Amino acid sequence: MLRSELISRLADEYSHLKHDDLEKIVAVILDEIADALASGDRVELRGFGAFSVRERKPRVGRNPRTGEKVMVDAKSVPFFRPGKELRARVNGGKDPEAR
Repeated sequence: MLRSELISRLADEYSHLKHDDLEKIVAVILDEIADALASGDRVELRGFGAFSVRERKPRVGRNPRTGEKVMVDAKSVPFFRPGKELRARVNGGKDPEAR
């Protein structure tokens, strides 16, 4: 789903809100999540999942075209872990990790 599709769906469901206001709301939410991750914080949306940042160590990679060894620097990458309710919803109502 694209951001514009999300805004359109929200506009359909909440017709009393202006389209411009919905665009601002979505932008603020996504910006706040990005800002929190950039500062190293964890963002948890109950029932949906948690966003966090993971650190990747430096490593030796390979150029796929030439096979030459290339040093890949350490970096931070965003990580998403789905919540129990989201996993169950995606898997037809049952949690695949339930034992």
